[in-house]
Amino acid sequence: MNKFSELSLSLVLGNNLAKYGFVEPTPVQAAAIPPALAGQDVVATAQTGTGKTLAFVLPILHSLTREPLTAGVSTVILSPTRELAIQIHEVFAKMAIGTGVRAAVVVGGMSEQAQLLNIRKGAQVLIATPGRLSDFLNRRLVRLGSVRHLVLDEADRMLDMGFLPTIEEIIGEMPTSRQTLFFSATIETSVAHLIDKHVRNPVRVAIGSASKPVEQVDLHVYEIEQDRKLGLLEHMLRKEIGTFLVFARTKHGADRLSKKLISGGVKATSIHGDRSQSQRNQALKGFQQGQYRVLVATDVAARGIHVDGIAHVVNYDLPQVPEDFIHRVGRTGRAGARGVASTFSTRGERRDIQKIERALKVQLIRQAVSPDIQVEKKSAAPVIVMPAPYQNRFEQRGSRDNAYPARNRRVGGR
Repeated sequence: MNKFSELSLSLVLGNNLAKYGFVEPTPVQAAAIPPALAGQDVVATAQTGTGKTLAFVLPILHSLTREPLTAGVSTVILSPTRELAIQIHEVFAKMAIGTGVRAAVVVGGMSEQAQLLNIRKGAQVLIATPGRLSDFLNRRLVRLGSVRHLVLDEADRMLDMGFLPTIEEIIGEMPTSRQTLFFSATIETSVAHLIDKHVRNPVRVAIGSASKPVEQVDLHVYEIEQDRKLGLLEHMLRKEIGTFLVFARTKHGADRLSKKLISGGVKATSIHGDRSQSQRNQALKGFQQGQYRVLVATDVAARGIHVDGIAHVVNYDLPQVPEDFIHRVGRTGRAGARGVASTFSTRGERRDIQKIERALKVQLIRQAVSPDIQVEKKSAAPVIVMPAPYQNRFEQRGSRDNAYPARNRRVGGR
C-alpha cells in the first residue's frame, strides 16, 4: 500500500483522511492496516512516533461502520497513560466524523460521572487506562461481554508499570472470539507471554529497530557539572529555535526547573504525576499550541506525549533505565523530520552513558561545553530568628530584677 486511497474504505473515512492530510501511510501503517482491515490479529513492533495510532484507529472504524451498531461496548483500546488515552481519542474523533461511532475516555484523574455518562449515552469504543477500567468492572459499572475488538497500545510500557494482572482481568471479561491488535515498542518475555496467551495466529509487523532511537535524531551528550546544567540549557534556548521537551528525574525537580526557567524569562511549564489532570491537559495543550516553548516532564510523559514538531529533547537528568532513553528521544524526529536529543551528564555518570550506548548500540556524539556557561547562582537560605524559650526569657528577666536596688523589690509579700 503506497497511498490510503488504495484501501477499500467508506467515502466518509476516505474524506476524513484527506481532510487531515493523510495521503501516504507510514511503514507501520502500510504493513499493519491491510491485515487488520481483513479482520486478522496483528502484533506490531515499531519505534515511537511512527504512526501506530492511526494503524489501529482506521481498521476499527472501518469494521464498526460496516457492522450494525449495537448496544454495548464493541471496542476497548488500552493505553498506559492518561495523556496517551486522550491523544488517541483526539485521533479517533477526527477519523470518526460522520460515522456515528462514539468513543469515551475512561481514565483516572478526570470526572468519573462524566465518563460514565458518555458510556451510558451509547459509546461503542472505550479508550482506557487499565486501572480506571478495572475499577469500573469491579463495581459493575461497565460490561465487556460484547467486545469484538481489543487494542493494547504501548503494551510493554503497561507491563513495566505493573498492569499485567489488571490487563489479564480485563481481557477475562471479553469474548475469546474477538480481534486483537497488539502494538509495542519491544517484545520482552512478559509481553511475549501475553501475546501467546491472548492473540490468535497474528500477522507480525516489525518496523525498524525498536531497541534503538530513530536514525533522524542527532544524539548529543554534554559532560557538565550539576550546577552548570541550567546555564547550558538556557544557552541552548538562546542559540536554537523551536520547542524543547526537557526530562527531569523527579516531580519536584521538574517543578523546580520550570520555575527557574520562567524566572529567566522563558515560557515554560511542567507535567508530572502529581499535577491534576486539568493541569496536565492545560500544560500539554499550551505546549502543543505554542503558549509554552519548554515543557519539563518526568518519565510519566515519555510515551504519553505525541506532539509533532518538537525540535529538541533534553535529558536534563539521566533516565533510570536505557530503554527509557529511547522513549524520551523518540519525542523528536517524528514523521520523517530531523530532531536533536541532548543528554546532560556529570563526570560521575560516565559509566551510565556507556551503559546506554552498549544497551542501545548507539554512539552519543560528545559535545564541548563552552567555558562561558555560568554556574547556577544559589539563592541564600532565609535566616529565621527563633524567639528565646520561655524559660530563658524568665531567667533573663530575673537577672535584670536582681540588678535592681533592694528598695524596688517586693519584700514580705507586700
